[in-house]
Amino acid sequence: MTGAAPLLARRATVDDGAAIARIYNQGIADGIATFETRIRHADDVRSWMGTRFPVVVVESGGEVIAFAATSEYRPRDCYARIAEFSVYVARDRRGEGAGRRAMEALMAEAVASGFWKLVSRVFTENLASRALLRDLGFREVGIYERHGQLGGIWKDVVIVERLLE
Repeated sequence: MTGAAPLLARRATVDDGAAIARIYNQGIADGIATFETRIRHADDVRSWMGTRFPVVVVESGGEVIAFAATSEYRPRDCYARIAEFSVYVARDRRGEGAGRRAMEALMAEAVASGFWKLVSRVFTENLASRALLRDLGFREVGIYERHGQLGGIWKDVVIVERLLE
């Protein structure tokens, strides 16, 4: 662990756009957590704010080191209270509990925003994320085989879900 500063979670604001983009871009560059390849800019991230989909950040010592975000699962009305989610931690701060803190805060914000279920897809080989999500009560529903390509290589993903309180 790098420091003794507490991990403080809060709802993200437009001022967090650059920090969230930096962390997300590390995840894109690492190629272990997303099919995305387009680098994001602060303005891209700022467009996520002010919607019905919560975004949270985790700070340590005043620095944003992690974020978790929800987005639309499907546009049909019957799915309006289900959100897709993602969680990313700054490369040099992984393994310190920031991802867990971000997800705990995101789940609370999702409930407060009227969502009853969170879903996502995780690369099958991303064992750290899968373990975290299991510890947080997410259920692995199944595997989408050859769900997408990253760098010309087909990747399988595990479908995860959690009903919220």
